[in-house]
Amino acid sequence: MPNKKTSTFSDRSVVKMEKEHLPILKRPVPSGTFIIEGMRRETLEAYLGTCLGVTLCDKEAGIGGLIHLLLPEPPGPDNPWAPAAYATTGMPLFLQALLDAGASREKLRACLAGGALVGPVSELDLNLNIGGRTAEIVEEFLIKRNIPLQKMETGGFFTCRLSLDLQTMESRIDPLEASFKITEKEFSKPSSDDIEKSLERVRPIPQIVLKITQMVRDGSYSFQDVAREIRQDQVLSAKVLRLCRSALFGMKKEIDSVDRALVMMGEKRFLQLVVSASLEDFYPAGGNGYSLCKGGLYKHALGMAVSCEALANFTKKAPPDVAYTAGLLHDIGKVVLDQHVARSLGFFYRRVQTEGATMIAAEKEFLGTTHTEVGGLLAKKWSLPEVLADVILHHHSPEKSLVDPDLVHLVYLADLIISRFMVGEEIESLGATMLPVRLSRLGLKTERFPAVVEKVHNLIGDQSLSLSAG
Repeated sequence: MPNKKTSTFSDRSVVKMEKEHLPILKRPVPSGTFIIEGMRRETLEAYLGTCLGVTLCDKEAGIGGLIHLLLPEPPGPDNPWAPAAYATTGMPLFLQALLDAGASREKLRACLAGGALVGPVSELDLNLNIGGRTAEIVEEFLIKRNIPLQKMETGGFFTCRLSLDLQTMESRIDPLEASFKITEKEFSKPSSDDIEKSLERVRPIPQIVLKITQMVRDGSYSFQDVAREIRQDQVLSAKVLRLCRSALFGMKKEIDSVDRALVMMGEKRFLQLVVSASLEDFYPAGGNGYSLCKGGLYKHALGMAVSCEALANFTKKAPPDVAYTAGLLHDIGKVVLDQHVARSLGFFYRRVQTEGATMIAAEKEFLGTTHTEVGGLLAKKWSLPEVLADVILHHHSPEKSLVDPDLVHLVYLADLIISRFMVGEEIESLGATMLPVRLSRLGLKTERFPAVVEKVHNLIGDQSLSLSAG
C-alpha cells in the first residue's frame, strides 16, 4: 500500500490557516466605475472628496459592491462617456449588475459617503452643489426601491475613505485625517537655513529634461539627438516603454522597443513620455509628506500633464505641448518642502482638508515659504524657460502671471479639478472664490464647469493608480 501522509490538521485546514494570516488585499475603485464581488479576503476602497461613494450588499447571498460616482448627471444631452460616472445613469447599472450577480433586491443594504465641499468654499461651490445633488439623486433612487440606508455621511468639509470588507460585507466610513497621528506639539517650524539646505540637496533635474523643455520653448525639435540618448540609456528606455503600456498612455498595440514607440506615438508625444519617465526618480516615491499614497506626487504630475494638454486642446488658449510640460513641472517646489511637511503631516492634513485652508496659506504659516516660491527658485537655478517658471510661481494665483496668463489659468483649472474630484494622491487645496473670473479668462462659462470636470476625468480618471511609482 502507498504511504499515507499524516498530519495533525488536514491539508485543507492548513491552507485555510495560512490564508487567514495573509494581509487583506485593498483594491481601489476608480471614480466613474464600480466593482462587484462575492465574499473574499479583500477590501474595496474609494477616496472621496466632492465625489460620492455607495456600497450595496446582500449578506445572505454574499454579494456586494462599491460604486464611485463623479457627477449627479451627464452635463449634456449626448450619450455620456461613462454611464457609471453619473448618479442618474450609474445607480441603475450598479443595481442591475448586483442582481445579475445573485443579490436579492429585498436583502440589499446601502451605505453612502462623500459629496463634501473640499477646500475653501466659494459661492460657486454652493451654487453648483455638485456633491449635494449627487447625494440627493442616490437617496431618492434608494427610497424608490425600498433599499434601506444603514450608514450615511455626506456633505460637510472633510474628505473620507469608504471601504467595503468583502469578508463580512460590512462598510466603513473613515475621515482621512484619522490616518495621521502627528500633533502640532511635535512640529517645529523649519528655519530659512533649513529650507535653503533642502533646496541645495535636491537632485539635479535630468539633462535630457532640460534639453527637451528648451526644444518645447523654441518650437524646434532636434529629435535624433534625443532618440540616440534614450537608446543608450537602458533604464530610461525601460521606464518609457512602461509608460507607453500604462493605462494613462496605453496603446492598443504592444510596444516593446524604443523604435516602435517612435513610430506608433509620433515624435512630440514620444518626447513627452521621455520627460515624464525621466522625472520619475525626481519626485519623492514615499507616501509621506504631500503624498497620500506611494508615488503620489509623480502620479499627480502625470495626471496634470495629460489634463493640461487636454484643456489646451479644448480651449485653444495655449500650445498643448507647452501645457503638458507645464503640468508636469508645476509642483516641483514640493520636492524641496516634502520632508518638512512629512514632519507635520497631521497638522497639514487637518488644516487643509478639514479646516478648509488653502495649501499656500498653510505652507506660509508653518514653513515660512510656499512650494510656489521655492519652485520659482528651482526654476531659476535650472534656467527653465520663462513661461514654465511663470506657471511654477503663479499657478495658485494666475492673475499675477506676467508671461502667459492663459497658460497659468489653464494649469490652475486642471489642478483645481484634480484636487477636488480625484482625491487620494496628494494633499492639496486651491481657492475657488475667483473661479468664475478664471473660467472666463479661458473662454468658459460657469455652468460649463461640470462639463470641464468630465473632460478631465474622461482622460485620466484614476488611471494613474495603475502607474508604477518606483
